[in-house]
Amino acid sequence: MSPQRLFRIVAVAEAITWAALLGGMFLKYVTETTEMGVRIGGALHGFVFVAYCLATVVVGIDQRWPLRRTVIGLLAAVPPFFTVWFDLAAERKGWFAAGWRLRSDAPATVAEKATGLLVRNPARGLAAALVAVVALFGLALLVGPPAS
Repeated sequence: MSPQRLFRIVAVAEAITWAALLGGMFLKYVTETTEMGVRIGGALHGFVFVAYCLATVVVGIDQRWPLRRTVIGLLAAVPPFFTVWFDLAAERKGWFAAGWRLRSDAPATVAEKATGLLVRNPARGLAAALVAVVALFGLALLVGPPAS
């Protein structure tokens, strides 16, 4: 899977879960019929939000994005649906290479070494990413939901 394909999948999933959360909020606060949409949509969105942030950092490091671009990519997860806008803008501006740079290039920094380990072995990288997302999501659950 190319960096662009991975990023697009996670960016679109983040936007879809935003829609689910907004739909749940409509049911809870406008129609006052159920809180279940916020519980389910919020949990799904939280999980995919963390996955999107991790994917943004990994792709940003591998593709040698400037820090500013990576931060903008991360901030795109805050307003609803901006992850799709950022993904399309990144594609249009040519910010994605055809493949993973760190599969062949020697890593120069600690962040590139860690990212290189993930992208050179996709199965191990996926497993490590899933563990990281579950751990960060679990930590967020311990802290608790945003105040309403």
